[in-house]
Amino acid sequence: MPRTRKPLVDPLDAFCKDTEAYLSGRRGGPLSGLDFAAKDIFDVAGHVTGGGNPDWKATHPPAGRNAWVVQTLVQAGATMVGKTHTDELTRGILGENAHYGTPVNPKALERVPGGSSSGSAAAVAGGLVDFALGSDTGGSVRIPASFCGLYGLRPTHGRIPLDGILMQAPSYDTIGWFARDASTYARVAEVVFENEIPDSSPSRIVIAQDAFEEADEDVSEVLLPLAEKMAALAGGSTTVRLAPNGLAEWASQQNVLQSKEAWDSVKDWVDQVNPRFSFWVSERYNFAIGLTDAQLHEAAIVRDQLRARMDEVFAGGGFVCLPTAPCPAPLRGQPTSAKKEVQSRLSRLTCIAGATGRPQLSLPLAEVNGLPVGISIMGAHGSDEELIGFARRVEAALAG
Repeated sequence: MPRTRKPLVDPLDAFCKDTEAYLSGRRGGPLSGLDFAAKDIFDVAGHVTGGGNPDWKATHPPAGRNAWVVQTLVQAGATMVGKTHTDELTRGILGENAHYGTPVNPKALERVPGGSSSGSAAAVAGGLVDFALGSDTGGSVRIPASFCGLYGLRPTHGRIPLDGILMQAPSYDTIGWFARDASTYARVAEVVFENEIPDSSPSRIVIAQDAFEEADEDVSEVLLPLAEKMAALAGGSTTVRLAPNGLAEWASQQNVLQSKEAWDSVKDWVDQVNPRFSFWVSERYNFAIGLTDAQLHEAAIVRDQLRARMDEVFAGGGFVCLPTAPCPAPLRGQPTSAKKEVQSRLSRLTCIAGATGRPQLSLPLAEVNGLPVGISIMGAHGSDEELIGFARRVEAALAG
């Protein structure tokens, strides 16, 4: 028998107001008793997937079935209570949507929640749901997790089926989720990955020196001691510089290649509909339209170099440790010029997992001036469960 549906209370503007997608969880499943939300790029049967753009929603039919991950969670007992806001077609990192507004960051009321999984992060951080689905193409789970003080995973590329989601850039798209504590995170992971989460530790922690140098000084000052505490729980630590020619070069290649894929994903629809976009999103698509074959070729070469370098780093085993973001959440409503600088800084840290397809988990273990800042661990391909298991151990050790 379906559960009694409770009225959705949303003081954070986290949920979409133009859809009432709701799915009652199966009784007796491993996630029974947990509520969750889904970013409005996940299909729910009978509802239009809006994607954060009113013209997209107006020109697409209702979904015929639930997205794979949504159906899996509901079958495991979790109840989906609604759809959450996203940056337009996931083309943003701060969480500001020109059409639907900006969800409130419960941990920093005057600041952005991060995007594009903005509503999902806000809903979890504000205690409206136990966990929430997001997607991560260029940082859209990791950055909101850092800004809102949450656990957030970008999984190994291809680990979680993407059936039934609005795609941006298939070579980079992944599905992740948010939770406030590592135990809940692990419960969801066991269902999604169909594996137990082990109580494991890496052979070492590799501290990414150049990544910590990208962060604000006060961010590095609070995160580096945490990296050493992680190392004490592991087999020790070593410090390396990841990018021989600088992290900016690594970020540039993903900006080019991801942008091209993102444009290819929507160009036929844009030609047919001539939709409304914010200036920010229009600029991203215009950038992609102007890319030359030479630029794409050069970016592909840099991506190959990045992948080869990270293969070297991981050859010795262990997890790489780096700041999730270089700074706490920026203030809401900043001018476009300021947003571009922030986005550039964020991408220097998020591009590594994106280009290599490796899993990266952000842990909410620190604050700077009362604002959350996440610290990340990145593992080898397929080590998602080990990352989560180690995060659970770290959380317990710090609590003790």
